[in-house]
Amino acid sequence: MTPPRVVVIGGGAAGLIAAGRAAEAGASVILVEKNQTVGSKLVLSGKGRCNLTSGEEDPEVFLSKFGPKGKFLYSAFSRFGPRETLEFFNSRGLATKMERGKRIFPARGGSEQVVTCLLNYLKDGGASVYRNREAINLEIRNGTVVRFLLRGQEVEGDAFILCTGGRSFRKTGSTGDGYRFAQRAGHTIIPPRPALCPVKTKEKWPLIARGLMLKNVSLTLLRNGEVLAQRFGELLLTHFGISGPIAMDMSREIADAEALGGASLTIDLKPALSHEVLSARIGRDFAAFSPLPFREALKDLLPRGIIPVVLSLATIPPDQKAGQITTEEISKLAALLKAIPLTPDGLLGFDWAIVTAGGVDLREVDPRTMQSKLVKNLYIAGELLDLDGPTGGFNLQMCWSTGYIAGESAALATWSH
Repeated sequence: MTPPRVVVIGGGAAGLIAAGRAAEAGASVILVEKNQTVGSKLVLSGKGRCNLTSGEEDPEVFLSKFGPKGKFLYSAFSRFGPRETLEFFNSRGLATKMERGKRIFPARGGSEQVVTCLLNYLKDGGASVYRNREAINLEIRNGTVVRFLLRGQEVEGDAFILCTGGRSFRKTGSTGDGYRFAQRAGHTIIPPRPALCPVKTKEKWPLIARGLMLKNVSLTLLRNGEVLAQRFGELLLTHFGISGPIAMDMSREIADAEALGGASLTIDLKPALSHEVLSARIGRDFAAFSPLPFREALKDLLPRGIIPVVLSLATIPPDQKAGQITTEEISKLAALLKAIPLTPDGLLGFDWAIVTAGGVDLREVDPRTMQSKLVKNLYIAGELLDLDGPTGGFNLQMCWSTGYIAGESAALATWSH
């Protein structure tokens, strides 16, 4: 028998593993990539270190990170979840290690090692990689895809897998082409929007401390005074507002709340201390530094970089002697440190977003195979799907799982015919 022809559009995480698995299952595979290099976005992930997946062992907890839509991934994760992902990379010579927050990285090297591992997987299966070949359109006849039109070329196949990613990090080639292809096949696209994205603020004081990474702080999102979300960890102050893990993780919720109106944020610089305990601590410091001005009496309490911000927001004059500051003023200062106010002013945009929220409506994709319910030989995987999770390896794991299942399903389905 002639091996079935599987064409994968997009050489990112999902596309690479989909092509490799399809080839491993016996298909004749062509991977089409618009860039000269594959895995461009993968190389940038985890600041070049590639946070492969999360070490979270409870599947219920893992899938809950994707919100209500996480249930779509049950079948894919049961066959190729985090454990299988690690076994896959380890078996191909890529050792891994777990770091803080259950984040799993290559033990040595970084993202380049991951891409090399995947390229070897393709090579072992005999897959062909078409580089610098931009996909322009697809031709559908009698309810099936018959060919993809590339710039200057056509490629035919028995099955096609869309792994073109979303719109985040456009410089890596993620320009939203897949939405157009999926729409042409009849799919509904949930409007794409930036996720895991830095947040702009109306206040300009973050500029004072730009570049400062605040550790062990909490960020709270409120709407009309009601708490909607909260994160604890690291927060980066920037010239436009806030970034860093907890701001990025909360960005989609911030954007949703802002769209409804009445959204606000607060930063708690001392989340481990109650207002009363913090007030007492400030009082002791001020007593110890009683001859010093207020601006110098905070040196043991706060990181040096945030002190100018606190001085600009507090009602206490910077030159007032610490020993002369009243109990009431100390209480107000403690309240400020527990809830520094910020007003969100939109997200920084797709060019700065790690992932894209929205995408192909999950109701139109078979979760067991990643096969389109509308076009029988079309499969969809990775960030093109309406799925996104927090930082920490969750989004890459979604790509590994859906890509692997799509590649396997496409190859086996075409063999069966």
